[in-house]
Amino acid sequence: MSVDILIVEDNPDDAAFALRALRRRSSATAVHVVEDGAEALEYIFATERYSDRAVEALARIILLDIKLPLVDGFEVLQRIKADPRTRRTPVIMMTSSDAAGDRNRAYDLGANSYIVKPVDFNELADAVLECASYWLKLNRPPPN
Repeated sequence: MSVDILIVEDNPDDAAFALRALRRRSSATAVHVVEDGAEALEYIFATERYSDRAVEALARIILLDIKLPLVDGFEVLQRIKADPRTRRTPVIMMTSSDAAGDRNRAYDLGANSYIVKPVDFNELADAVLECASYWLKLNRPPPN
C-alpha cells in the first residue's frame, strides 16, 4: 500500500490528533503511524515486521519527532538522508523542542523543515495540515 505521510510520534495523543486532522481535512490518502525510532527504521527500510513492503514504496513525506524511544529522531533522520533510496524523501521535524542546538543539528543532518509543535491541539492540527498541504500539493519533488 502506498502511504502519503509517515508519522513518527511516541505521544499517542499527538499522533491520534494529527491522524484525525489529516483524515478529515487533507488530501493525504494514506497515513501510517509508528511509535518509536526503531519501528520507524523498520518501516522506512522495509525490515523486520515491514519486510513485506518495498523500500521504494516509502511515504511521500515523513513527520518525525526528535525525542523518541529506542532510537531518537536525529538517528532516524541521519539514516534516511544517508541512504540513496530515501535521501530525497522530505523529512519534517515536528517536535516540542525549540532549542537552537536541536534546530541546527536537524538541518545539518538534512531535515527539510523544522516545526515546533504547538501546545494547543487545534493549532497542532493546523500545523500538520499546512505542512501536509505544502509538501503534498505545492512542492515539486525531483524526478526519480
